[in-house]
Amino acid sequence: MKTIFTTGQVAKICKVAPRTVSKWFDSGRLRGYRIPGSQDRRIPREHLIRFLKEHGMPLGELEDEAVGKILLVGAEPVIRSSLKEQMGGDAFKLDFATSGFEAGIQAESLHPDCVIIDFMMGRNEAVMIAQNLRKNAEYIDTVLVGLLSDEDNSSGFDRTIFNETFRKPFDAALLAERIRTLVGRKKQLN
Repeated sequence: MKTIFTTGQVAKICKVAPRTVSKWFDSGRLRGYRIPGSQDRRIPREHLIRFLKEHGMPLGELEDEAVGKILLVGAEPVIRSSLKEQMGGDAFKLDFATSGFEAGIQAESLHPDCVIIDFMMGRNEAVMIAQNLRKNAEYIDTVLVGLLSDEDNSSGFDRTIFNETFRKPFDAALLAERIRTLVGRKKQLN
């Protein structure tokens, strides 16, 4: 994942001439910095994404980096709709899976930043999904959130495989904010 772009690379992404990117940079509309002792310009990824969004331009190859991807596994419709409402907007893409098998397929294609597993589907299956994700090197940094019901006490399974656990009923706005924080922190480390 590239973090700094040249004007030529930005021009390719935006499908414009490199001179156009230089004009955007020189006018202050596209933020970045110059290499000391030269005229070469460099544009950090976050400034490029912000510029593209502000000007309604397609993100192209940067889209996967700009959008947080969340996979919600085994959640009841009420939780799905309230979380979808709270996470709304362009910053997050929400996908759903009803079983462990479906979660595995979705995780392969989506490469989620966060997987939320509802223990409503059964504690054993929920823990197995989390353990399988943690075993796979591709998902080692994926944020895992467990939604526990009253019957699920903390004993009987390893809580450390989850980044967070929430006991139901919970405040969907609080969960959404925590996901934004955890996913935002993960994306900035890359």
